[in-house]
Parts: sequence; structure tokens; C-alpha cells
Amino acid sequence: MTVVEKVAALAAQDVRIGYGDKVVVDGVSLTIDRREIVCLLGGSGCGKSSLLRGLAGLAAPQRGTVSFLGQPLTAPHPRAALVFQQPSLLPWLDVQGNVGFGLDFARQPAIDDASRAKRIANAIDAVGLASHARAYPSQLSGGQAQRVALARALAREPELLFADEPFSALDAITRAEMQDLLVDLVHRWHTAALLVTHDIDEAILVADRILLMAGQPGGIVREWRVDIARPRDPYAADVIALRLDIVAALRSGGA
Repeated sequence: MTVVEKVAALAAQDVRIGYGDKVVVDGVSLTIDRREIVCLLGGSGCGKSSLLRGLAGLAAPQRGTVSFLGQPLTAPHPRAALVFQQPSLLPWLDVQGNVGFGLDFARQPAIDDASRAKRIANAIDAVGLASHARAYPSQLSGGQAQRVALARALAREPELLFADEPFSALDAITRAEMQDLLVDLVHRWHTAALLVTHDIDEAILVADRILLMAGQPGGIVREWRVDIARPRDPYAADVIALRLDIVAALRSGGA
């Protein structure tokens, strides 16, 4: 019987990230399994966004290695996608145009027109904006614009979605809706996700695992596997217990 080795979506070993002489992140090792949601949690200034950029291939580590689907990662991979706090939509393109933007870039696998149109339509439908496909960014709410940004990422059919505080600018109700949507999309599209957040409740409600960053330079100081059934009630006893444990770890610097 042949044993098939399980390959992680992403693996990092002893990663250091800095700018010039300033080291921002040091000694970080982690893995993200396929179809897993990992939340990178920590206070401001601990290097969460810098680490995400390094893991996504946007900034070369000063030390250590990063691999994507078992292969060394030295630049952004066409099967990875990024979503940031601001949706950064192009105002002269409608929703369809924004979702399809980038599919024709040189680093993306070549696809025919019919496949491209199908990808765009499927991604727009997945985020619930089929009726807004011809709308322009100026006609969208903040939550709708962020849905477009998610659809743009999904159109790449990514193996891994990098998300840097994508919902922090939204109101509480819209943010909760987007958190539920992210979990649903990851499970339906069989992708993995690395979500950077400073919001403890967001991490608990979304993640399969939570990694706590602290220190300067930043490093991973604690990890929690969140085995709480979904949908997660923010007032359930096990959620409250985990929240209190994370708060205590934050106050103690992860010790």
C-alpha cells in the first residue's frame, strides 16, 4: 500500500523579516494545511502584516524558508490570492471587470475566454452579488465592495487566501456577515486561509487554529486549536473560556 505524504498549503521555517537593520519578525515557523483557516492574532506593532507579506512572497525573508504546496516560494504564487483592509477596486471597471482584473497577468495560468467568464460569474455568485455584476464601485456599499474584493481573489481559484484585516473598516453587523461568508467560502471552495486580525472574537469565530504573535521583533508565542462546532455562539461557555485564555495570554505577552 502506497502512503501519500500530506503536503501543507504553506510551510515556513525559522523566518526572519526586516527592513534594513530593523528586524520586525524573527524565528517564525508555522504550517497551514489545505482547507484550514488560521488566524494570526496580536496587538499593533507585533509584525502580523509584515509576516503575512513575507509568507505571501511580497517581501523576501532575511532568513528562513517558505514553501507553497511543497515548493519554495520566492514570489507571489498564481494559486494564492490576497485581500486587504481596503478593497482597492478600480473605479472605471464594473464588478465583473474588477473581479476579472489580474486573470490575464503574465504570472497567471492562461485560460480561454469562456473559462474566464465562468470563473468571474461563479466568484460573483459565491459572494452574493450576481444582481450587481454591472454595478460600479461608486454604487456599492462598503460591505459590497469587500465582497467584490473576495470575489476577485476567488476568481484565481486559490489554494490559499491571504487576508490582512479585511473586515476591520466595516460596521459590526456587516463584519459579522463577512466573517460568516469567509468561513463558508473557504469550505465550499476547498481553499485554505491565513487571516490577520487584532480582534479576538473574530479569530475565535472564524479560525480552525489561532496563532498569537507578540514581542518586538514579533514571534509566535501561543497556539490554540479551535475545536468548537460551527456556527459558533459568541456567548457560549467554551467560546468565553477561550476568549479569557487568549486575553490572559495577551496580557502576559504569551507566557
